[in-house]
Amino acid sequence: MNEPNARSAPLRDTPPLPLLAVRGGIGGILMGLANLVPGISGGTMLLAAGVYPRFIQAIAEVTTFRLRRPSLVVLGSVVIAAAIAFFGLAGPVKDLVVDHRWIMYSIFIGLTLGGVPIVWKLIGRAEASAWIAAVVGFAGMAVLALYQSDQSGGTADRSGFVFMLIAGIAGASAMILPGISGGYLLLVLGVYVPILGGMDAFKDAVFTFDVGAAADLCMSVVLPVGIGVVVGVVVVSNLLKILLARFEKPTLGALLGLLVGAVVGLWPFQVGVQPEIGDTFKGQVVTKLSLADITADEFSTEVFSPLSTQVFGAIGLIIAGFIVTALIARLGRGKDPVTE
Repeated sequence: MNEPNARSAPLRDTPPLPLLAVRGGIGGILMGLANLVPGISGGTMLLAAGVYPRFIQAIAEVTTFRLRRPSLVVLGSVVIAAAIAFFGLAGPVKDLVVDHRWIMYSIFIGLTLGGVPIVWKLIGRAEASAWIAAVVGFAGMAVLALYQSDQSGGTADRSGFVFMLIAGIAGASAMILPGISGGYLLLVLGVYVPILGGMDAFKDAVFTFDVGAAADLCMSVVLPVGIGVVVGVVVVSNLLKILLARFEKPTLGALLGLLVGAVVGLWPFQVGVQPEIGDTFKGQVVTKLSLADITADEFSTEVFSPLSTQVFGAIGLIIAGFIVTALIARLGRGKDPVTE
C-alpha cells in the first residue's frame, strides 16, 4: 500500500495461487496474534506480510459477488490462519494480562503509540479538516476510555449477546486500517479478557467433547463476536473506502485522534481486586456461594501506587513497545503495491 486513495485500485501481476496462499497464511497468523495483543494492528501485520492491499481488494470483490479465485485464496488463507492463531493463544495471553497487568498494559501503551507514525504518514500534509477531525476523535475516545476506567473493570456486566455483538463489530472495524488496534479497542470497552477467556474455554470444551459447555459458550461469546466481526469487516471496510475516497484527510485525522485518545484510559498501574461478600458484582449481591465462582479474570481493577522500579520499568516497556510497532511497520514498506 502506497497511498490511501489507491486502496480500491486494481492489482496487477498476480502471484501464483500457492504463493498467495502462503503469504495470506503468514499474514493471517500475524493478524491473529495482533488481535490478541492490544496496540498491534491487524492491518499493520497484513501490511508487513505484503498482503494488505490484496486482502482489502478481496473483501470488496467478495462482498460484491465477484468471486475471483485469487481473492478467495487470499481471503480464505488469511481468515483461517488468523482464527487458528487467535484460538490457539487466547488463553495464555489472557493469563498474562490477568497475572501481570501493569507489565502488559505498559507494553500495550507502547505498541499503540507506535501506530501514530503509521497513520501520520498516511495523512501526509495535514490540513485544517484533519486537525479538527483528530481533536474530535481524540475527545470521543478519551471520554470512552475514562468512562470505562470509572466502571472498575469487572463490576459491570458485559456478557450479553448484544454487547458482545457490538464488541465484535468494533474490534473488526478497528483492525481494518494499519495502526488501529482492534484488541486495544476491546480492552477499552472492557471485553478483552472476557472474550479471550470465552474463546479459550470454547476451544477446551470442543476438544473435550463437552457439548453443553461448547453450546453455551458459542451462544454467549463465539456466535455474537463472530457475527460482529463479519459485519464489522464487511461494512466498515467498504465504508472506509468511500470515506477515504471522498474525505481522505478528515477520515485519517479522526483515526489518528482515536488512536491517541485510546491511551488515556490505559493507566498501567492497576491490579485486580477480588470482590467481598456483600459487594455488588454484575448487578448481583456477592454471597459466600457466588464468590467461589468469580474467577481472577472477572475481578474489578483498582489503581495502586507504583514503586520507583515499576515506574522506570513501565517507561522502558512503553519505549520497547513503540519500537516494536515501528519496526513491524517498516517490514511492510514497498511490498505488494497497488497500481493503476
